[in-house]
Amino acid sequence: MTAVTAPERAGAPADGAAVPHYLNFIAGEWRAASSGATFENRNPADLSDLIGLFPDSGDEDVSAAVAGLAEAQAAWAAASPEIRADLLYRAAEIISGRTKEIAAELTREEGKTLAEATNETSRIAANFRFYAGEALRLKGETYPMPGGQMALSLRQPVGTVAVITPWNFPLSMAARKIAPALAAGNAVVFKPSEMSPLMGQRLVEVLLDAGLPPGLIALVHGKGPTVGKAITAADGIDALTFTGSFAVGAQIQAALGTDTRCQLEMGGKNATVVLADADLAKAAGIIKRGAFGLSGQACTGTSRVLVARPLHDALLAELVAAAEAVVTGPGDKAGVTMGPLATAAQLEKVARYLDIAREEGAEIVTGGIPDQGALPEGYWIRPTVIAGVKPGSLLLKDEIFAPVVALCPFDTLDEALEIADDTEYGLALSVVSDHLPSVLKIAEATQHGIVKVNAPTTGVALNAPFGGFKHSSNQSAKEQGGANVMDFYSRIKTVYLGA
Repeated sequence: MTAVTAPERAGAPADGAAVPHYLNFIAGEWRAASSGATFENRNPADLSDLIGLFPDSGDEDVSAAVAGLAEAQAAWAAASPEIRADLLYRAAEIISGRTKEIAAELTREEGKTLAEATNETSRIAANFRFYAGEALRLKGETYPMPGGQMALSLRQPVGTVAVITPWNFPLSMAARKIAPALAAGNAVVFKPSEMSPLMGQRLVEVLLDAGLPPGLIALVHGKGPTVGKAITAADGIDALTFTGSFAVGAQIQAALGTDTRCQLEMGGKNATVVLADADLAKAAGIIKRGAFGLSGQACTGTSRVLVARPLHDALLAELVAAAEAVVTGPGDKAGVTMGPLATAAQLEKVARYLDIAREEGAEIVTGGIPDQGALPEGYWIRPTVIAGVKPGSLLLKDEIFAPVVALCPFDTLDEALEIADDTEYGLALSVVSDHLPSVLKIAEATQHGIVKVNAPTTGVALNAPFGGFKHSSNQSAKEQGGANVMDFYSRIKTVYLGA
C-alpha cells in the first residue's frame, strides 16, 4: 500500500506562507473546501498564536466525502482480518514514534498540560493495538437444528461509519471510534471538532502513513452546525458515533433515519461521595485529580462533592489547600499543572455559574476567573471550590465542564444517593470509603453507568465498557471494551444450512 503524504506535516506549509493552510481529505486526496472558505484555529493559552487555517466545509464537501468511500469499503470488507490488524499495529508504531511532536501540538491546540497531552497521545497507540486484536477475534456462531440441519451467523461490517468527536480528547475519542470501525471492515467519514482540527489531521496522517487505503477514510473539517448536520442528512451513512453535548446529540438522534445506527455519548455531572469513614487526605487527592485535572474539561470530571456532614469542614479545608496548590498557566511551561479552558464559550459559561452561586447564597471559597494581565491573553480560570451549596442547586445539576467543584453535606446514605441521582446526567460516580456494604449499596442503586471506588471519576480502562445512563448516553451500545463495542460496528447475518 502506498502512503499518501499530507501537504502539512510539522506546521510550516510548503510555499513558506506564515500561516499553515490545512486541507480536507476526500476521495483519496487532500483538497480545500469547495467554497474555498476557511476558519482560524488559535492557542487557548495565547490567543495571539494562530495555529492554522482549516477548511470551512459545507454540504457539497460532505456529499463528496461519503460518495468517495463506497468502492474502498467493499474491498476492505473483503480483506482478511490479518490485513486490518496489521494496519492498526503499524499505526500504533507510527504514533509511538511521533508522541513527543504530536503531544506538543495537542498542548498548543487544546490547552492541556504537556504531561496530560503526552499521556493522551501514548494512549492512542494502545487503542490501535487493542482493536488490532479485536479484528482477529470477530466471529460468528453455530446453532444446532433438528434433522441434521445447522444455522450459523456471519459477522459483517455495517458499511460507512460517521465519526464526530469533541475537542477535549481530540485524539483518544477519535481513536476509540475509528479503530474499531476499521477493524470491523468499515469505511469512515471523520469530522473532528473545529476547536481541535489539527489533532484530527494528525490522526488521519498516521493512518495513511500506516498504509490505510486512501479511499477508506474521509476527513471533513468545519463547523458543527454545518458539517455535522450535513453528515446526518447524507445518503450512505450506515452508522454514526458521536461524543459531545446532550443538546447536539438529541438533534443528531432526531435527524437520523431508522436505517442508521446511532451511538451517543454525551454529558456528565459527576459526583464524588465521601462517606464518614473516609481518609480526608485520600479523599482530597482523589477529588483534586478528578476535578482539576485536564482543567476540569472531561465528561467524567468531578463537579460535585457530597460529603458526610461530620467531615465537611475538614474536607473543605483540604480541598481549598489542594486547589490553591495547582499552578495555572500555559501547558508547555515547566511547573504548570493546569492549563486554560479551551474556548471563550466555556469561560463565559463558567462566569454565569459563578454568578448563580452568588445568587443562591453559596460561597466561592477559592478560585474564580483571574484578573486580566495575570496570565497571557487566553481562557483562564483558577481551580474553584464552592461551599454552602444546597440540594436542588443548579450547581449540583448542570454540567459546567470546568475546574469548578461544589460541596454539599449529607446526613444519611439514602440522602447521598438521592442528591447524587438528582440530575439529568448519569455518567460517573466515585465513592471514597472502606465500608464495603455502603459501597455496594451505592454501586447497585445509583443511576450512573460508571462507579469507581477510592478512585477519581476520571480515568477509565480502554478494555472496559464505557458509557452512562439518562442524558449521558442513548445507551444503544457501549464504547470501548471488547466484543460489546464491536457489536456496534458490525452486523449479524444468519445463514441456514439444509441437509
